Amino acid sequence: INNILFFYSLLEKREEILRHDIIQGTTYTPLAFLRFSKPVVSHFGSTTIGFLKAVPKTNHLENGCSDIFPRLKQLGAIRELNIKTRRPLNDIASIEQYAAERADYIIATSDVVKRDLINIGITAEKIEVIYNAIEDYWFETPNNNLQSEPTIVFLGRIGEDPFTLKLKGVDRLIWLFEQFPEVKKFSIVMSRNKKLVQWMKNNIPNHSIIANAVKDSIPSLLKQYAGGIALLTSRYEGFSLSLIEAMSQGLVPISFSVGIAPEIIRNGENGFIVHTIEEAKEKIKLLLNDAALRHHLALAARETAKQLRSDTMIEKTL
Repeated sequence: INNILFFYSLLEKREEILRHDIIQGTTYTPLAFLRFSKPVVSHFGSTTIGFLKAVPKTNHLENGCSDIFPRLKQLGAIRELNIKTRRPLNDIASIEQYAAERADYIIATSDVVKRDLINIGITAEKIEVIYNAIEDYWFETPNNNLQSEPTIVFLGRIGEDPFTLKLKGVDRLIWLFEQFPEVKKFSIVMSRNKKLVQWMKNNIPNHSIIANAVKDSIPSLLKQYAGGIALLTSRYEGFSLSLIEAMSQGLVPISFSVGIAPEIIRNGENGFIVHTIEEAKEKIKLLLNDAALRHHLALAARETAKQLRSDTMIEKTL
């Protein structure tokens, strides 16, 4: 119903919208204007087909962290292990494909998104990869006093439903946190699941957590952890702004190969790309035991993040 009302509201303003030379929207939002003669640009920050391919059922999760979700359900932190049906997501994927096929031009936020679109038959020639940008305020007050005793940090949306929790790799995150009980840990999460947030606060040793922080307050919350380690545990990302935001604050990324990560992280130079939770654990150990390497990578990560400042990305988009 919300989508129907949204498209109806757009059509109510069609005369005003059609006075412009180009119509741009996110994924399928320009759908209502595909039949008109104006050029349509569709901006894909991710694809639903990518979500669907990346997220397994709970009983098919990788060894090591496969018991995390059953444990959370048993303790009342989550209600279900799997969503009841994926049909709505499959419907959205079909609508996205329809919109992409008929758009005149597509902006994809990473090579991953471009590949997703090509794999469903979209012509590569009409897809341009342009990265998302982060706001200037992330760079206003850099902290050059890097931590001697590092903190393991997580920043990002984790969602509430079991599909999104698996998509964001919450099971991987909890498993990794639990491997280092003596190390300080700090999370800034976006979630409406108060029980899960409370469980993470009470049951993960040496862990402090803030839920649903105001966006422009996050740099001041993170900068005290400069020189620490940032984890990206997702099974799929179209881009991952939170990765760039963490890097901008001098945190060394240890990331699974999702979103923009393989395009900007150079192993051993400004962070690490990993493919298993065991590999992530080993990289955390490496950084905890080598302050010189960690500090070098932290400064390099910050410099990498500067490449995605808004003025640079605006120029490329234009």
